[in-house]
Amino acid sequence: MQDSPVRKIVIAGALGAVSVVMAITPLGYLPWFGGVSLTIMHIPVILAAVLEGPVAGTVVGLIFGVTSLVKAAVAPVTPVDPLFTNPLVSVLPRLLIGIAAWAVYRMFRGKATPLAAACAGAFGGFTNTILVLGMLGLVEGKRLAQALGMDLSGVWPMLTGVALSNGLLEAAAAAVFTSAIVSAWKGISKSGGKARIADQE
Repeated sequence: MQDSPVRKIVIAGALGAVSVVMAITPLGYLPWFGGVSLTIMHIPVILAAVLEGPVAGTVVGLIFGVTSLVKAAVAPVTPVDPLFTNPLVSVLPRLLIGIAAWAVYRMFRGKATPLAAACAGAFGGFTNTILVLGMLGLVEGKRLAQALGMDLSGVWPMLTGVALSNGLLEAAAAAVFTSAIVSAWKGISKSGGKARIADQE
């Protein structure tokens, strides 16, 4: 089944299911200092792109985005959650995570797999943060300010602070997880002598 459409569908479907589970349960968040949680919900998207290419990554990203939109519509938790009912905020950025991660993985082809996967994970994670926060500011800035009870002029400085704090940490987490999982998968594939990761290298 190496490099076959069936393989891509199976892996994309499995990682898409993981995305849904992570989105509707606390599994998509890692507890951090000071009561802050770091999201790792973009990692299945990155893995799909690295393992099976940009189309699989985009499909899983679509699942991630639609799940986020539905959750924001039916079960909002914070005052900011309703803003994610806008597909420009919840869906569009997630479609580009896999493409970005795959492109970086391709750039590092020929290098050590752990390094290439870590760079793809970090870039994919930061892509998610920058695009989501950017779209929040661009298309929902006024509503965001109202939801947080702040002046509109403070929206972009606040979003920048979040990007530099949580964003960098989430990118680091994505790098570690992606490197470990891809390296393990590649090792299993090689040892089996059969299917291996789609040739991105």
